[in-house]
Amino acid sequence: MTMKRMVVEIGMGTDLMGADYTKAAIRALKDALWHNSLTVAHAAGQEAQQMFVHVLIGVPKPEKVDKNQIIGVLPYGKASVEVVEGGLEIMNDEGTNLTIIANAAAIVSLDLAGV
Repeated sequence: MTMKRMVVEIGMGTDLMGADYTKAAIRALKDALWHNSLTVAHAAGQEAQQMFVHVLIGVPKPEKVDKNQIIGVLPYGKASVEVVEGGLEIMNDEGTNLTIIANAAAIVSLDLAGV
């Protein structure tokens, strides 16, 4: 396999009231994906299902993100998810609730062997 990075899409998402890290991560990934239409697979003579999408999520508490829910956001392709420390937590004035900010990168690659 000769994998070649074709696209890097970047997004940001929040959960304003629920301190839900997965929700913020999903919104970040959707922000990255939903602002474009990738035709790179077709241009390389491949189907969209042949794309490899590595999702990199940054949140303050990576262990609180459900990777299976992140994979479920992707409309097609083969996926992997990596969650690392990043993003922000913002405590409200009363100290009773957090706003979570997540960052996401969707790194799209194709196997260009023989293309």
